[in-house]
Amino acid sequence: MVSKHNPSGNKTRSPLSIFAVIGLCCFFYILGAWQRSGFGKGDSIALAVTKQTDCNIFTNLNFETHHNDVEIVEPSKPKAHVFKPCDLEYTDYTPCQEQDRAMKFPRDNMIYRERHCPPEEEKLHCLTPAPKGYMTPFEWPKSRDYVHYANVPHKSLTVEKAVQNWVQFKGNVFKFPGGGTMFPQGADAYIDELASVIPIANGSVRTALDTGCGVASWGAYMLKRNVLTMSFAPRDNHEAQVQFALERGVPAVIGVLGSINLPYPSRAFDMAQCSRCLIPWTSNDGMYLMEVDRVLRPGGYWVLSGPPINWKTYYQTWKRSKEDLKAEQRKIEELAELLCWEKKYEKGDIAIWRKKVNDKSCHRKSANMCKSRDADDVWYKKMEMCITPFPKVSSATEVAGGELKKFPARLFAVPPQIAKGLVEGVSAESYQEDNKIWKKHVNAYKRINKLIGTTRYRNMMDMNAGLGGFAAALDSSKSWVMNVVPTIAKNTLGVIYERGLIGIYHDWCEGFSTYPRTYDLIHANGVFSLYQNKCNFEDILLEMDRILRPEGAVIFRDEVDVINKVRKIAGGMRWDTKMMDHEDGPLVPEKILVAVKQYWVGGRGNSTSNDE
Repeated sequence: MVSKHNPSGNKTRSPLSIFAVIGLCCFFYILGAWQRSGFGKGDSIALAVTKQTDCNIFTNLNFETHHNDVEIVEPSKPKAHVFKPCDLEYTDYTPCQEQDRAMKFPRDNMIYRERHCPPEEEKLHCLTPAPKGYMTPFEWPKSRDYVHYANVPHKSLTVEKAVQNWVQFKGNVFKFPGGGTMFPQGADAYIDELASVIPIANGSVRTALDTGCGVASWGAYMLKRNVLTMSFAPRDNHEAQVQFALERGVPAVIGVLGSINLPYPSRAFDMAQCSRCLIPWTSNDGMYLMEVDRVLRPGGYWVLSGPPINWKTYYQTWKRSKEDLKAEQRKIEELAELLCWEKKYEKGDIAIWRKKVNDKSCHRKSANMCKSRDADDVWYKKMEMCITPFPKVSSATEVAGGELKKFPARLFAVPPQIAKGLVEGVSAESYQEDNKIWKKHVNAYKRINKLIGTTRYRNMMDMNAGLGGFAAALDSSKSWVMNVVPTIAKNTLGVIYERGLIGIYHDWCEGFSTYPRTYDLIHANGVFSLYQNKCNFEDILLEMDRILRPEGAVIFRDEVDVINKVRKIAGGMRWDTKMMDHEDGPLVPEKILVAVKQYWVGGRGNSTSNDE
């Protein structure tokens, strides 16, 4: 019906109603956009779930030991490639220190005891088995004194070193009374004598080197004094000595003073010792003593106990002539003077020298100084018969290379190399920021795995240590960290030692200088991005598996595409894995992959995997 006021029949709308409709449209448009942005109530729940994990492979990853009641766990999905166990003969396999390969090399200068890694076609592509009856090691500090026989079933040292109190076999365990060749009554009394000369108690000495360490009892008891000792010994007829050290929870590597440089930076150690290590210090014009000098910090101490010290008492026991031993000691004294070391002590079986803090007061006569070569460029480099120069100083009292604070203040103080601008791209400010980042990362790790920071994880490794932030954030008497600086990464190992931490150079395309099953937790930050196109991920992961203890843990931190490649390979290695978002949320491309190695031993049965 047509209105008489509007003959055309068109209804006129008021401006108010038009504005109301437009307003409502805009309101609902904005509301929808706001919810899609992730700030709506429904999406906040979804976001919270996403933040928990971006990919759950195992909903409840169990880090606790449980191999006394083992169940077979069915794989969640078919694996692309399943790695089989190696033969039982490879239970103690050390790829770069194997006896058969070693015997093909010259014995001169201990060359045959150095690293000789297998070529690509001889590498093993299988999982190194644990011995039958393997058990989780005793927790620290009990592990210092006791080791399960099943874990290191080698008794030869209990006979060979019986009178020296190295190790005793009792029931189903080995007991370590703390003795050594030059301290059969125990390391504590020996260290007390050293501490009467060397300021061990006040934090001045934090890093130490034990050359020819045996079962590392000296290093084990130095830990009571808050000193971290890098112990090394070759894989030789003293069967499994380094394996015993690591099983006890003491830092150690397979190594020898031979023809190549030690894998440590210059000025790394506050003290070094040889306790009847039988290293021929006067051979090759003193080359081995020059190498100790290279890694000894200005102001550091060198301890020698054993031949030729106290030769008047022992020459018959050592079956050497008085003249020979007297000449050897005189030669060591001459070399020490050439190195700018000052003798501080000689009494009974012990002699102690101190390296001067700089070369201002050195009285060297025609010393052969090393020229041009970087003193930290040592990976597979031939040892030279030359003396590493002190860094330049401007006064007679200045410590060459920079003075260090006493530990523990040293741990977070700006290291001299950074303060002097010697580490490219690292300033005092970026160093402090790096420490903050690693404290945040480690706190996140502890939320993921509550066993981190407990004695359950004693031996830890950081495969790409950077400035040592991971180890510094974890610093505790309950654990220690082997800080590895890859040979293809920025050289920061000197900084790590300046912080009072220990570490080593290594190329992860090769086997590490340790026995199987020697680390409780391995941290791999950016390792696989670093080694992309350098070597096979499979080889690195199999090496990680070799050195990881059954039911040990691994934490990977890397870019998501790299992590996915790692996770695919790890799926065939009897590891349980779980992928996590970065602690800052799912939008960060860096991800975390955590893994736990299943418990299994050589032979059939007693495995948490059904891959036999």
